[in-house]
Amino acid sequence: MPAALDIDLLRSFVAIADAGSFSLAAPRIGRTQSALSMQVRRLEDVAGATLFHRSQKGVSLTMQGERLLAHAREILRSHDRAVADLAGQVFSGSFRFGCPDDYAVSFLPKLIRDFTEQHPGVFIEVVCASTPSLLQALAERRLDSALVSVLVDEAAPSSRSRGALVTRDTVLRAVDCIRLEPLVWVARPDFVPDPCAPLPLALGAPDTHDHSCALAALATLNWPYRIAYASISLSGLLATVRSGHAAAVLTRSAIPPDLKEIAPEHGLPRLPVLGIVLAPDPEHSEAPPAVAAFAAHVRATLPGV
Repeated sequence: MPAALDIDLLRSFVAIADAGSFSLAAPRIGRTQSALSMQVRRLEDVAGATLFHRSQKGVSLTMQGERLLAHAREILRSHDRAVADLAGQVFSGSFRFGCPDDYAVSFLPKLIRDFTEQHPGVFIEVVCASTPSLLQALAERRLDSALVSVLVDEAAPSSRSRGALVTRDTVLRAVDCIRLEPLVWVARPDFVPDPCAPLPLALGAPDTHDHSCALAALATLNWPYRIAYASISLSGLLATVRSGHAAAVLTRSAIPPDLKEIAPEHGLPRLPVLGIVLAPDPEHSEAPPAVAAFAAHVRATLPGV
């Protein structure tokens, strides 16, 4: 009788394939690298083939690994859907979810895809906007939930445990955030900032973190600047940066492949770290079941995406 494909082994296999390395996959599924290596060896014994090519840069799938990956995804989808159904945790309905543009590009597709595969009866309407706009929409009940950015300071009180409302000026400790995202200076690869000239900037609206943090950081060095572009449109901002006429401030995970982080040796000031939180706090709000389930999914998945 052929050996069975173990669900846990398949889940680890998919995590490694998606991450491209054992070290990145390990924290996503709560296992050590050595444990993952043992699981892969067990799965390769069952498959009767090598599943990964290994190199100093990470891992890539062999031909047999590619074949198994498609089956593994299908098996895991069916397994997770069956478990949720038997537990009475398959939800239906629709809700409106907000997310800043840069996060939407970076990791929102995976968050929504994985959730809706398990709960196909749920429709999520996504609204992309800046954090201030999302907070306003939440206050006006035009959104059910949103990912928003806050400033991070380890000296801040731990207010999330008390269910405090998130505002534009909220500052939290790292432990109170789902994920941390460093703000960085970004430009075209051939862009070199001139410390003797005003730094041309492409920024979001004045009430956004990228705008206010950029100007505050430059002020610490008395570095002059000029606003070459200011808009709520991320695509317009990136077009200006791609033209070579300005630098921007983005979260590190949102840097497009054709742009680069400006290296520290060019002398630009260090920017703060942003924290990502859900608003309203799902632990202190009476959210509908589908919204609460998606919030739990985000909290469990986002740190490792």
